[in-house]
Amino acid sequence: MKHTMRFKTCLISLLLVLTLVLPMAGCNSSKSTAESKATEDSSASQAAVAPEMDASDFVLLTDVVPDAILEIRYYSTYNFVGDRIDGYEQPTALLTKEAAAALKNASDELKKKGYRLKIYDAYRPQKAVTHFMNWAKDIDDTRMKEYFYPELDKSVLFDHGYIAEKSGHSRGSTVDLTLFDMKTEKELDMGGTFDYFGEVSHPDYKEGITEEQYQNRMILREAMLNNGFKPLPEEWWHFTLENEPFPDTYFRFPVNESSVK
Repeated sequence: MKHTMRFKTCLISLLLVLTLVLPMAGCNSSKSTAESKATEDSSASQAAVAPEMDASDFVLLTDVVPDAILEIRYYSTYNFVGDRIDGYEQPTALLTKEAAAALKNASDELKKKGYRLKIYDAYRPQKAVTHFMNWAKDIDDTRMKEYFYPELDKSVLFDHGYIAEKSGHSRGSTVDLTLFDMKTEKELDMGGTFDYFGEVSHPDYKEGITEEQYQNRMILREAMLNNGFKPLPEEWWHFTLENEPFPDTYFRFPVNESSVK
């Protein structure tokens, strides 16, 4: 009889313990599931921002080089296409932080010689490059031929490399620029215009330009090379940061101040 009573007492105690423990275990399980779900949602939210749309490592060029003159050609219609280019929502210039800092050093060096930087283009969204591609495929649209490619038939622009599916500008550390002479208050004469498709645009071209024009190109080239940029053999105005931070990323966010603010 005593053994029976003891067994009943133990059984009742066990049931009481289970009654208390099981709901707590359920709560912990639910909490764990909720935490996991929150973590998954957070990860999904972060993944939703593609690297190509992340402008957190970019700055407004004029925030770093405030005395730079901007003449953003692809925001205007004075370019080889003849229209404002897709992705250029404001006439401003964006660069990676590293490229902007290096350009500030080049600007400081050139100011001592009496020059300011004049910027034609900096970061270029992939959307703009696609615009160029579509324009180049339209052989009949030659509105700007006499200004930018009078020596070439438009059909050869792909073969000659003037138009391509990707541009170093879209990686954010390339800039197109010239020099402004603070004494004469004019651009330096480089013996050729920005975005001209032809041999005269090669930095080392000498046959059809004066010695002074050639030396003006070298002033720009030397300052850029001194401060970490590398030139492009086909364009006297084009320079890319040697150690660019995003050598394999082609960004897609638009050119406007809100992209980096």
